[in-house]
Amino acid sequence: MPQTFNTPADYVDAAREMADTGHPTLARLLAEEAADRTPDPDTAARILAEFPGHSLRQED
Repeated sequence: MPQTFNTPADYVDAAREMADTGHPTLARLLAEEAADRTPDPDTAARILAEFPGHSLRQED
């Protein structure tokens, strides 16, 4: 069954799965998306702290 992404928790779950399977870059990108969708800044910071690294997003 395909995974759906409706909440920040969905992104965090996917990020953990990517981290557990050896894909830290994808994990970080998913964590960044989760943090962006999280209204509480403290929670967003905790999400990013769980998946350390520099942002690899390319923003225009």
